[in-house]
Parts: sequence; structure tokens; C-alpha cells
Amino acid sequence: MLQRLNQRLLLRPEDVEPTRDDFEVIGTFNPGAVAVNGDVVLLVRVAERPAERRDGWVPLARWDPNEQLTVDWVEAEGLDLRDPRGVVFPDGFSRLTSVSHIRVARSSDGLTIDEISGPVFAPSTEWGEYGIEDARVTKLGGRYYITYATVSRHGVSAALASTADFVEYTRHGVVFPPENKDAVLFPELIQGDYVALHRPATSTFSPPQMWLARSEDLIDWGRHQHLAGGIHAWEGGRVGAGPPPIRTDEGWLEIHHGSGRAGPGGTGVYTGGAMLLDLEDPGRVLRRSAHPILVPETDYELQGFVGGVVFPTGVVETGETLLIYYGAADTASAVVELSRREVLEALE
Repeated sequence: MLQRLNQRLLLRPEDVEPTRDDFEVIGTFNPGAVAVNGDVVLLVRVAERPAERRDGWVPLARWDPNEQLTVDWVEAEGLDLRDPRGVVFPDGFSRLTSVSHIRVARSSDGLTIDEISGPVFAPSTEWGEYGIEDARVTKLGGRYYITYATVSRHGVSAALASTADFVEYTRHGVVFPPENKDAVLFPELIQGDYVALHRPATSTFSPPQMWLARSEDLIDWGRHQHLAGGIHAWEGGRVGAGPPPIRTDEGWLEIHHGSGRAGPGGTGVYTGGAMLLDLEDPGRVLRRSAHPILVPETDYELQGFVGGVVFPTGVVETGETLLIYYGAADTASAVVELSRREVLEALE
């Protein structure tokens, strides 16, 4: 764990209005981040749910094809309700207890939020009927490309959108089909290709692992190769990309997340780690952290909708330091400032 040079709680659920008056916001977390003309733009996941309660029933929200929220009321009897994030039906399939969309926040200093406004980036197809989540942002040329997770009855997939101004968006559709998430783009062409990290679904043979893919047009992806799995106890249950990689003289620095194994119905503690990838061959891991560089330690990281979570999703370079943006306890957005040198020295 590294020394935090600065840390701030940025956004809480009470800071954001719900999409509908009869809904409540329960999470403003996992913000993608990018520097834009000296400011920092954050793409914040806003999770909300119906405020109404009925004895014996569970409200499950979804987006309909007209980009409007609707609610399905389901009888609670027979449902597995142990995990607050979702319900499991008797047939083993599940639904989320909240539904998410993306909103834009802006900061002039990277450490405080000046505004959170503008249009809601909401699901527009059946692929996102249960919400869109966890945006990451990469600047490529004159546009900002956004990778995000879409959740639906078909599963979780990774989709792509782009924008020049964070007001109007072009949606490019699903680029990694279910089950896949935690997709991030490298900020430049490598050997003539666009390169992405992504995380295919878990299986009975292995916990989740990070993979690498290449594309000539950002839409069609192939030449997949395994990159890294969890090799330490703190990342043995789950591992995936955090923010898009950043170029250093020593290699591509990727801040990733990891969690340990947990029992049924639970989740392990989520922490942040780092790895260094070869500049010309990013499928080769040069070094990685043996211990987390970020662990839950503040009240807002330890307590929340899902306590004990630090989930990095954005990074902005500020000279000799890095501003790392993350979701805290699946509830709030926060930022921590770390020394770039100390992060690199933590890799073995």
C-alpha cells in the first residue's frame, strides 16, 4: 500500500437527482476520467432504484426501448436476496436491484466537483435494458472513446461510444459480446493497431483473467491473447483492468483491480494494483505489484452499499503524480493522488 499524497470524496448519492421523482439514487461511483483543456471530465455511474416498497414484492427497474425507466414488480417468495446488488430467481438467473446510467461531472482542479449536469447517457438498445455501467475514457485523435458495460437479459457485454464534447455521442455498439466487461483502450496505435484490454467471463476452470485484443477500426476485434490473471491472494478471486493504460518511459502502466475469494453470496475486498506492459508488445507483462497499491481504509471505502471496495476506473497525470479516480464501497466517487515514481517502484 502506497502513501496517499491527497485524497478526496468527490460525489455521494445525495449529490445527484434521480431520473424519476419516485426513484432514489443509491450510488454515484466508478467514474471514468480524462483531462480536457486543463479540466477533468468524469463519467460517473449513477445507480438508482424505485423508492416505493411493497410487502412481499421486489421492484426491479429496467430501461425500455424508448430510454425510459420502468419497474417490474416480482414476488419475493423463492428469490435469493442475500446479495444486495441483485436477486437470484429459482432457475438460477438473476436481475440487478438497481439500474445505472452515466452522467458527466466536471472539475477544474481534479480534486473537487464543479458541476454534474448535462444530458443523461442512458441505454438505447435491448443490450442495456438493465443498465450501463463503469465507463472508461480514452482520447484517440480528436475524439474521446468511451468503453462501458451493458447489462441485459443477454448478459454483460462491453460497448463503445465516442464524443467530441461530452454532450452529443455516437454509439458504436457492442464490441465484446457477453460475457465480458472491464474493456479499456490504449491511447495510441501500437504496431499499427488499436489495442484493448478486456475481461471475459469466469468459468469453472479459472477465476476471471485479463485479455488483450487488437483491431484495425475499433469495431472488429481479434487476435486475442491472455494477459494476466490473479497470482496473489488479494487478486485471486477477481482481476480486471482499471483506467486505460498510460505511457511511461519504462512501459505501459496499467492500474488494475483485484479481489480475494469470497463465500457464496458475498464479495471479497476490492483493491487496486498495478502492472507494467511492454511498449511495443503490450501482451507481455514486465512487472506487477505483489501487494495492493490501494486498499479500503477510509470510512467511505469501508462502509456503503458494498463495503470494502476500492475500484479504480480513471487516471489523470499531473506531472510527477497520478490522480486515480475510483468507486468507493459501490456508493461514492473518490480520488487519490499517488507518486508516479512510488507506483513504478512498487512493481516487481
